[in-house]
Amino acid sequence: MIAETRQPISIRMHDADNVAIVANDGGLLPGAVFADGLVLVDRIPQGHKVALVDLPHGTAVRRYNVPIGYALKDIPAGSWVHERLLEMPAARGLEGLPIATVKPPAQDPLEGYTFEGYRNADGSVGTRNILAITTTVQCVAGVVDFAVQRIKAELLPKFPNVDDVVGLEHTYGCGVAIDAPDAIIPIRTLRNISLNPNFGGEVMVVSLGCEKLQPERLLPPGSIPIVDQRDVPAGGEVQVDPSLDVVCLQSENHVGFMSMIDAIMQAAVLHLEKLDARRRETVSASELVVGVQCGGSDAFSGVTANPAVGFCTDLLVRAGASVMFSETTEVRDGIDQLTSRATTPEVAQAMIREMAWYDAYLQKGLVDRSANTTPGNKKGGLSNIVEKAMGSIVKSGSSPISGVLGPGEKLKQKGLIYAATPASDFICGTLQLAAGMNLHVFTTGRGTPYGLAECPVIKVATRSDLARRWHDLMDINAGRIADGEASIADVGWEMFHLMLEVASGRKKTWAEHWKLHNALVLFNPAPVT
Repeated sequence: MIAETRQPISIRMHDADNVAIVANDGGLLPGAVFADGLVLVDRIPQGHKVALVDLPHGTAVRRYNVPIGYALKDIPAGSWVHERLLEMPAARGLEGLPIATVKPPAQDPLEGYTFEGYRNADGSVGTRNILAITTTVQCVAGVVDFAVQRIKAELLPKFPNVDDVVGLEHTYGCGVAIDAPDAIIPIRTLRNISLNPNFGGEVMVVSLGCEKLQPERLLPPGSIPIVDQRDVPAGGEVQVDPSLDVVCLQSENHVGFMSMIDAIMQAAVLHLEKLDARRRETVSASELVVGVQCGGSDAFSGVTANPAVGFCTDLLVRAGASVMFSETTEVRDGIDQLTSRATTPEVAQAMIREMAWYDAYLQKGLVDRSANTTPGNKKGGLSNIVEKAMGSIVKSGSSPISGVLGPGEKLKQKGLIYAATPASDFICGTLQLAAGMNLHVFTTGRGTPYGLAECPVIKVATRSDLARRWHDLMDINAGRIADGEASIADVGWEMFHLMLEVASGRKKTWAEHWKLHNALVLFNPAPVT
């Protein structure tokens, strides 16, 4: 329904912008008059753009003080500016970029903040205590799911300090060109997910037996850290357990389906006993490894939720934590903003390398970055990937970018990290889990019930209307920023404090409450045979 009772409200992101977005719930009708005297020519839905001045044919349409397109015809002031009226700019080249030119003043450390976490032998800290069952191939998924349900019903009640049991199901493992150069991406992704901090170093594998991704290839000797910290020599490296706990379904020991299930359950008991002996302890907020992501984005994403996440990102970096931002196509058009914030030329060049690799990957499929924007994005007011990228990139805040990860690589440093991933919600979340994420923040404007079984997901609504309608799915309402009820800093601090509560297990997110879990999706750019 069109809102007509409230004063027409628009949001302009920069003084140089020649468009603004309509903020009123339900949008506005023709004839609505803004406080500055601008009169609407068209009906404009909420979140969509209004021309603030006449835009002659060919004029650069600016939002965030960036050309998001060029007018395909004359657009009078007060008109609805949408994707069909815009020619999208070409992608910024990867040559001649500013390299480590922005040197923000050092921020004071944010000290004294802690959470209750599970310390692991490799030095990482978990926010949950979960038994994960790794699978080497999709063929075993049904058996593992059956076993997991039995474990939850029959075994888990005996181990009250274990939060959950999850099967790491995926669609990889066989029928693939496993020796192709890019096959390393899905393999290391699954390997590193198996070692996620929330799994306590307890690695259990279910294999079929004939698959290409053999257990020893997935988790070669030396890849699994020991669990007992007492076995680490003083001043020495973390030792490794040479054994790999594998239940192979094709083993001659199994006679019948229930034999397989019994073997999985027997193996699970040993790991559950070790996990159940663990206890939370007070650790610094610097042990958080937070992945930030947006999905079902709209024009408010870059106005409310993502800037609040960016503010929180800066708080986390000041606290010594690690924060990963990702979604290559959704930051590609701001590459100059990223390379300029790199701490060193080497970090900037690593970002350029990842962007170039992804450009080539898209070109192989005869598409470009414009394939990213969805019908929902456009319905929410985002005209194209350039506008979407400007709103997405602000999740990274203003801190220097100190490192870059390729898809599926494991994080080994603190600070703000660019973790290169596709923009797909499911693939991005999977790759951030592989990097070592122990807490996830996900913003949405259109709405999505996205969640992960392996890690708590804090959901942030960009609009108050979404937060109201999805009151038992959204954890934070950033729409209060657009409503004038809270500042970006207010919501950023609220998010920071909620993270510590969720990481400590004192609060559950709505996704955890309802057990809403999306499947893991491995990124496999190699051929399928």
